[in-house]
Amino acid sequence: MTRTVAVAPGEIRLRTSRSSGPGGQHAQKSETRVEAIFDVEASSALSPAQKKRVLAKAGPVLRAVAQDERSQLRNKELAVERVVEVLREALRVPRHRVATKPSRAAKQRRLEQKKRRGETKKLRRAPGD
Repeated sequence: MTRTVAVAPGEIRLRTSRSSGPGGQHAQKSETRVEAIFDVEASSALSPAQKKRVLAKAGPVLRAVAQDERSQLRNKELAVERVVEVLREALRVPRHRVATKPSRAAKQRRLEQKKRRGETKKLRRAPGD
C-alpha cells in the first residue's frame, strides 16, 4: 500500500448486496455490489501515530462501495482500491511550507513594469487632461 504500511487482506471486510438500478434477470438475483470496510482502531498494520492521523482525517471506519461493474470480483477489487486510496490520503503528511519573499531584482522588475504600464496609459489620454 505505502512504503511504511502494508494492510493484510483480512483486515478489510467485504460485504456484498444486490446492486441498485435497472438490470434485468442477472442484476436482480446476483449480489454484485461490494462494500469494503476497514476498522482503523482494530488494525494491527498501523502504528499509534498513524492511527491518530487517520482518525483525525478520515474517521474510525473507512468505507468504500463499488457497484460499477457487473462482476462481483471486479467490484471487490474496486472497493478495496478505494479504501486503500482513502487510507493513503489520510496517512499523507503535508509538506511544511517555507515562507519566502521576493528578491530585490523581482521587486525592481515589478516596479519598472508598473511604470511602463502607467506611461502607456498616460500616452492614451487626451491632451490637456
